Amino acid sequence: MTAWICPSCGRHFGRTRQSHECAPAMTLEEYFSSGPERERPIFEAVMRHLDTVGPVHVEPVSVGIFLKRDRGFAELRPMQRWEALSFSLPRRVQHKTITRKVLEYHGRYHHVAQIRGPEDLDAEICGWLTEAYLDSPT
Repeated sequence: MTAWICPSCGRHFGRTRQSHECAPAMTLEEYFSSGPERERPIFEAVMRHLDTVGPVHVEPVSVGIFLKRDRGFAELRPMQRWEALSFSLPRRVQHKTITRKVLEYHGRYHHVAQIRGPEDLDAEICGWLTEAYLDSPT
């Protein structure tokens, strides 16, 4: 899965000596102990879908949960009233939960969906998570 594990913080990265904020990942229990209650059910819904796609390395850090294959393909970050589910695709997509401007970066499009509860993870969003997973470098 991982090309490199930082010897200082133990986090997994796709590139050797990848630049990062060197802070150890938390356990899921540590992460969920201090956040809003909506976080865990959304995370569990995302993981139920991704479990049907392939192995995922889950890395909870202070700012959110990074989801990785060899490299990161999606993130969940708590916001004031919703969870930001971000993912990158080689094309721009539209959905009622994607309300921020979609940003292009090196031919890829960074999307952020506002997820208020597990019910917001419809087939379209799950399909894009699958695509982001399969399209991530291995």
